[in-house]
Amino acid sequence: MGCEDELLVERVCEMYEKISRLDSLKPSKDVNMLFTQLVLMCMPPSPIDVPKLHKRVQETRSKLIRLCGEAEGLLESHFSTILGSYDNPLDHLTIFPYYSNYIKLSQLEFTILSQHCTHVPSRVAFVGSGPLPFTSIVLASFHLTSTSFHNYDIDPSANSMASRLVSSDPDLSKRMFFHTNDIMNVTSELKDYDVVFLAALVGMDKAEKIRVIDHLANYMDPGALLMLRSAHGARAFLYPVIDPCDLQGFEVLSVFHPVDEVINSVVIARKFPMPMHSFDQGLGSINILPTKCSEIQTFNPLKQLNMIEELTIEEHLS
Repeated sequence: MGCEDELLVERVCEMYEKISRLDSLKPSKDVNMLFTQLVLMCMPPSPIDVPKLHKRVQETRSKLIRLCGEAEGLLESHFSTILGSYDNPLDHLTIFPYYSNYIKLSQLEFTILSQHCTHVPSRVAFVGSGPLPFTSIVLASFHLTSTSFHNYDIDPSANSMASRLVSSDPDLSKRMFFHTNDIMNVTSELKDYDVVFLAALVGMDKAEKIRVIDHLANYMDPGALLMLRSAHGARAFLYPVIDPCDLQGFEVLSVFHPVDEVINSVVIARKFPMPMHSFDQGLGSINILPTKCSEIQTFNPLKQLNMIEELTIEEHLS
């Protein structure tokens, strides 16, 4: 690890110390300032490889991710409460400071999905939707305008707040559903979904997330798509990292690493088993590729937007 990387790791650890000393992680001037500094610190492309970090740094990273998750949940609850006070909450989504990021992330995920989906999905599940289900709202409003969205969250208060945001909308109120349940207790219902989205903070470390992924592999419909969020480089101090070969039971199709203010990487995979032939219908054509992880070639449908860099599976595994 070079001197610049060592300096970055040291600065991130110092930022963890400052954040961990805060009395509360609820939105405030100090909380907002520290997390903004942390995100800006971790955003530039970096060769930092999480598994190679010192054990002490690994422990700090794990604690920091949990603090980030807690702060993110409190931030979403805060703004969901504000939005829920309006007669038409969806008319005021731009008050959320990271709304534009969700617009970009949803566009990215929809574009990736379009390259691999054989038809417009009729039913989508979003696991870990939280009190402010922006991804579902944006996808349902602008991209998948006839699809029903089933949002799962373990917290009943989060679902109550989220439901309030769409209850006054004549369209989304009929297409967005909220289920209070631990996804590990959801079994046969998972076969009903063409696509399952897994939020970045469902499973706050790799072991927890892999348990969720294994559960989805056991119960999702064969051929259904899984889209999950990961992190790359220094951004791994903010979110858990999932590698392609952590996805047992799935064929990894593509891995995308944004290089702009969209923090999360996006991974798309298909539940085994699957037919070995080509489709040409619906959202676009797809060539089904060999099932060996090392033989999958990724491509970048957004290259013209200069939003993401491409990582082949071979590079990711080396």
